[in-house]
Amino acid sequence: MKRLRRARQAEVELDITSFMNLMIILVPVLLMSMVFSHVTVLDLNLPDADSGAGGDEDDNKQLELVIRSDYIDVNYPQGVRLKRIQNENGEHDFALVSTVLQEVKRQLRDKGIEKRDILILAEQDTDYQTLVGTMDTVRSFEAVVAASVVRAELFPDIALGDAPTDPALLADRGEK
Repeated sequence: MKRLRRARQAEVELDITSFMNLMIILVPVLLMSMVFSHVTVLDLNLPDADSGAGGDEDDNKQLELVIRSDYIDVNYPQGVRLKRIQNENGEHDFALVSTVLQEVKRQLRDKGIEKRDILILAEQDTDYQTLVGTMDTVRSFEAVVAASVVRAELFPDIALGDAPTDPALLADRGEK
């Protein structure tokens, strides 16, 4: 009688090479497809140094938005106040700013002036969020068109600058 001998089977090593190759490819692809933060880039233009020279008189008129700590002035032409918008509950009233700018845009269009640029002048201590909120407000506004809410263009060409010294502030300090 023959005895059958079973050969002892050696322990088999796990081959995870193909799995590791899959992970090496899959993990970076998944990480690249994730959105870690949403960044919006605003194109800003510096005002021309020779903005007052040459051309049509209406083309040289600059629309300004001056941000102060307790109000916002809308000026057109440069330095001539159209509207002062006081803060509401300690915050700038961007809804009213948008309404005023929409009316300015409509009136300019009625006169045949197609204006796309605006100069935002801010005080030195203006916080970043106020500046970004102002830029978002002057770029566009929400309008209802055919039962849909769309973003309509106001003044997308934005230039930034320092606000002129407020005469009322100088008077309070006793300066000239």
